[in-house]
Amino acid sequence: MLLRLAVGATVLLLSASCGARAPQPARYPEGRPLPRIEYAVQVGAFASPDNAVRLVEALAGRGLEAFYFAGADGLHKVRFGSFASRELALGRAEALNQERIIEQYFVVSPDSFPSGRGGAALRGGVVSSARSFLGRPYRWGGSSTETGLDCSGLTMTAYRLNGLALPRASAEQFAFGEPVSPGGLQEADLVFFGDEGATKPTHVGLYVGEGRFIHAPRHGGVVRTDALASNHYQRRFLGGRSYVGEP
Repeated sequence: MLLRLAVGATVLLLSASCGARAPQPARYPEGRPLPRIEYAVQVGAFASPDNAVRLVEALAGRGLEAFYFAGADGLHKVRFGSFASRELALGRAEALNQERIIEQYFVVSPDSFPSGRGGAALRGGVVSSARSFLGRPYRWGGSSTETGLDCSGLTMTAYRLNGLALPRASAEQFAFGEPVSPGGLQEADLVFFGDEGATKPTHVGLYVGEGRFIHAPRHGGVVRTDALASNHYQRRFLGGRSYVGEP
């Protein structure tokens, strides 16, 4: 089925600083930096997030890493891929256009992301992206209730909007990051929770400072902030993870 896509209005992006020195990527237990997104493709401007979710699922069915987000205009956009060049991104988008999966599109270049700035600038960008979802329903798809991808989809989106390819599932996010103690948490670090006595996460949120975090609490709920010190979350807290290299 052809998905009718309107041309998007203002895109929720933060411009990169031209004069800042690019930081060394943070290193993680497996010795890998969090990959940076190169050229991505953006399509759509949907009033309903359901239409954006359907497009995300259609693209995922073609092996493309896709996500949706709410723009500053309140419309939902879809972005996918990390291509080594603009030409590769355009070629893939044109092929999808020929298949009638997408219509109008544009390429997002890596200099649109703040990931090259590192430190406080990048952390602030990730938090700002997560805050844009506050009060909105967030769902990844039909399997979200079983896999926890509502919550991890939100954290993944906040990072990918800022140029860092955070993995999709909460277990992958937990394994990939650098451990941080509760007292060492900074803005944009992720906080993970599980069933009492468990060692694997079933929920994840994004720390925003002052002991609070943003998260999608359940399938069909709205994105909100909660206190890390609440009894419910303290009993289930598994740890914090950092993904941001300092300049």
